[in-house]
Amino acid sequence: MSASPYSLTGLLQLVQTVPDFPRPGIVFRDLTPLFATPTALRMLVEELIERCRPMACEVIVGIEARGFLVGTAMAYGMGVGFVPVRKPGKLPRPTHGVDYALEYGMDRLEVHRDDVQTDQAVLIVDDLLATGGTAAACTALVERAGARVCGYGFIAELRDLAGRQRLRADVACQSLVAYG
Repeated sequence: MSASPYSLTGLLQLVQTVPDFPRPGIVFRDLTPLFATPTALRMLVEELIERCRPMACEVIVGIEARGFLVGTAMAYGMGVGFVPVRKPGKLPRPTHGVDYALEYGMDRLEVHRDDVQTDQAVLIVDDLLATGGTAAACTALVERAGARVCGYGFIAELRDLAGRQRLRADVACQSLVAYG
């Protein structure tokens, strides 16, 4: 990793805590300052690459929307492809899809049918692991496409929400910082 004025712990100082967003009682961890600070962005991408490289992925699947930011940079650095997983109706070609429950209803994730290959080793990437619902749905989507999840990579994790418990226990999961 290149020299940096930030330590991994120092990155936490850039994360903004926003109370009562998006609704009262929620403490939101705004990671966008990490993306806006070039040195911090470089450091977090390099650190995630270093931690996830042993997972031997063939492609990175990024979850809409901030998973795109982290995932494409990681894919470039690792010399592998990047595949976006999107909300419904955003992809123009035939898709695989999976519906999943949210706290307030249902949602759906989709991926182009020909972007993820059978038996391909897939690293699922997003900015934040909270309840694990979206990452678990993405896991189901990757497996529906015939590929296998070889790992998960997140910038931050909200441990008190127990998101890891919803992910595959036999698959490595990396997060750079943890709250709770």
